[in-house]
Amino acid sequence: MAEPARLAAADRPSTLTGAVRAWRDWLASEKRASAHTIDAYERDLEVFLDFLQGHLGQMPNIADLAALKPADFRAWLARRAGGGYAKTSTARALSVVRGFFRFLERREVLSNAAIFAIRGPRIPASVPKALTVGEAADTLQSVGELASEPWIAARDVALVSLLYGAGLRIGEALSLNRGDVPKGDTLSVTGKGNKQRIVPVLPAVRSAIEDYLARCPYQGGPDEPLFLGARGKRLQAGIAQRTMRQARGWLALPETATPHALRHSFATHLLAGGGDLRAIQELLGHASLATTQRYTSVDAERLMDIHRRAHPRDR
Repeated sequence: MAEPARLAAADRPSTLTGAVRAWRDWLASEKRASAHTIDAYERDLEVFLDFLQGHLGQMPNIADLAALKPADFRAWLARRAGGGYAKTSTARALSVVRGFFRFLERREVLSNAAIFAIRGPRIPASVPKALTVGEAADTLQSVGELASEPWIAARDVALVSLLYGAGLRIGEALSLNRGDVPKGDTLSVTGKGNKQRIVPVLPAVRSAIEDYLARCPYQGGPDEPLFLGARGKRLQAGIAQRTMRQARGWLALPETATPHALRHSFATHLLAGGGDLRAIQELLGHASLATTQRYTSVDAERLMDIHRRAHPRDR
């Protein structure tokens, strides 16, 4: 993990505003966080600082942050709990605030060990919601029947085929350019933290992309977006999510049937078919194997359901 470089005393931020600005710059330049991630982190920090303003009776400064006690941080967590924030949201906010304090400590701006002694809310282990093989196949077919124009139908089929057939995140798929179109059996994908990985591309997925490009009325060079909206601009995630909502209603699928559920389905179906967990980790671009191991719970639940429905002693 990249650490913020130590600065000369004259270059260290002396105000809280300057510290927040330096932290944001570090997230963008060193951590290579996306603009969306940085905005989300900054909102979490702003909510924390707004709490401190009311808690301390004044807008906090760097000295105030250094003087905070465990009770102050617990009061902030209690306020969030009473305000109806989800445990997952509070856990993320605590991680963001810890990261901010860690950044300031490494920059020798302040030191406060109290934030690292605070225990966050216990988060129940979440199990990804995957579609069945039949539901995934129905989704691939239905998205092509819902669009008003043939080229948009081909686009939606190509996008859904890529999400389910290669396990891409929706943001990864929509960030592809025409020059990224697979000419062979693999595709280079840029994931979180600008990390690149190579994923296999099934013939059916490659065929769907080729059909879409042949029908697309907008032409462009290798640096132009692959997936386009109706007006020829890069397709937005909200449009893809709306298409999945329409397919979900058409097929009477649960609300968990989202574009990201197709990625979950990709991993779950590979695992059910005997796929190696380490290989699936590489295909998904997970930094930690623990993240991929959640899919073993999904498959175990499926097997238990089959057992309950099929075993004579369970009837």
